Amino acid sequence: MRAPKTAELIAGHLRRQIVQGELEPGETLPPEMTLMDQFGVSRPTLREAYRILEAESLIGVRRGARGGAQVLEPDPIVAARHVGLLLQLQGTTIQDVYQARMVNEPVCARMLAAIRTDQDLDDLRLVVADLSALVESGPSAAPDMSQWSHNTYRFHELILQRCGNTTLAIQGAVLADIVETHLVQAISQGMLEEENLQPARFEKTLRSYRKMIRLLETHDGAGAELHWRSHMEIAAGYIFRFDPSNLPLVDIVK
Repeated sequence: MRAPKTAELIAGHLRRQIVQGELEPGETLPPEMTLMDQFGVSRPTLREAYRILEAESLIGVRRGARGGAQVLEPDPIVAARHVGLLLQLQGTTIQDVYQARMVNEPVCARMLAAIRTDQDLDDLRLVVADLSALVESGPSAAPDMSQWSHNTYRFHELILQRCGNTTLAIQGAVLADIVETHLVQAISQGMLEEENLQPARFEKTLRSYRKMIRLLETHDGAGAELHWRSHMEIAAGYIFRFDPSNLPLVDIVK
């Protein structure tokens, strides 16, 4: 067993303060001199601790006279990067990740139906309104695909975030981010087929989202779970139609 370095111990102390809420997002850490005196360390040791926390995206450091270390908001993308690396090492494919999503998200939909608030419904309706506006403003009723992908991701994200289970929400967000990265890459490389850009496909998605909102509105947990699983199965057919090779994650998560 290797004894932890002083910088790692300092990083661990600050990490606990952040996790326990003693240091909140947006808050600036004490000046370097103050922390150097507090921990009895040199500036290089303290900055090494900062680099550890920066790598974990727990703090951001600005240099200069008005600089300092600031606590950052938690970001699932950071976890997605690490999980993506582990999955890459196992030779995992994007379809494998999507299958895991289809286990996770429908359960979250059922849980959300039991506890949803009026605010949850309003937020989901707002996403649908934004998507409708995208379709209406696009040429030949085909929206900007990058923006469409971003907004549909938001609908999934809300289901995960509001389901009442933090562990499922974080797991789902990590998997969803990996799939979103794959879809954005496919869009940027022009891999979408013309038939997938027909207005009817976008309207079908909007109808599915509206049905989901109605099921949540009536607290129909079983219906919400069944519908969301069906929705994701249909979406998988669309996503992987233009990716028949089933890319390994090493080609997706950079």
